[in-house]
Amino acid sequence: MKNYKPTTPSRRHMQTVDYRSVISASEPKKSLTRGRHRFVGRNHHGRITTRHKGGGEKRLWREVDFRYKIGVPATIVSIEYDPNRTGFIGLVLYRDGEYRYHVVPSGVRAGDTIEASEKAPLTPGNRRPLRLIPSGTLVYNVEIQPGAGAKMIRGAGSRAEVVAQEGRRTQIKMPSGEVRSMDSRAWASIGSVSNEEHGFVTIGKAGRSRHRGIRPTVRGSAMNPVDHPYGGGEGRAMRGTRRPKNLWGKGTRGVKTRRPKKYSRAFILSRRTKN
Repeated sequence: MKNYKPTTPSRRHMQTVDYRSVISASEPKKSLTRGRHRFVGRNHHGRITTRHKGGGEKRLWREVDFRYKIGVPATIVSIEYDPNRTGFIGLVLYRDGEYRYHVVPSGVRAGDTIEASEKAPLTPGNRRPLRLIPSGTLVYNVEIQPGAGAKMIRGAGSRAEVVAQEGRRTQIKMPSGEVRSMDSRAWASIGSVSNEEHGFVTIGKAGRSRHRGIRPTVRGSAMNPVDHPYGGGEGRAMRGTRRPKNLWGKGTRGVKTRRPKKYSRAFILSRRTKN
């Protein structure tokens, strides 16, 4: 982590990731980037559906590949920063001459070789089917459906653990503590996602949040009664309702929001641990 001298009140506690010790390229590869219109919390009608989003710096979209080329070794050319995700990405050059971006794990450097195959070594960055990954191995970039590309465990510092193999199913322990049964034919990468220090960043000032596209959040107790269930009262007032709720009267803090008949319910062997 990088600390700053307290030259101003906002600098006093500010912390950022020391990118210079990890990043090896300052500009992305042009052929793998494009512009992207961000909807910042609005739907196709222009109405706000997710509050507290808007503004922020312009972001160039990197085309990150989550499927990988099977059986073709690749060399990591550079480790790069991606403003659209928390983990670092790597520009890889496949042996057939094609460039692609991948989410890279902790511990890899430019010049390392990665491979996606059934006989790939169990080293960080390599990719194998879940049925060929031993129990106790940490994985990331896990597929839900075989061949559909990685959908889970892609955030900074996250990883899952292969717990057991049972026929055509593989049990993995998710970062939340949930144990889930997965199709053994699905692929996963070895290791944990890079930039594990992301969770220790101290924003330090409101301006940094605005640069990230995060707009201010107003407390419900500071609103009028017409605007929020917690609003109104002389001075600081108690919540005034039996259970905590949001702006629309829906329950918060411990209320289950998962659909009872979700397709993946049958594959959850053990629920996540409560925080």
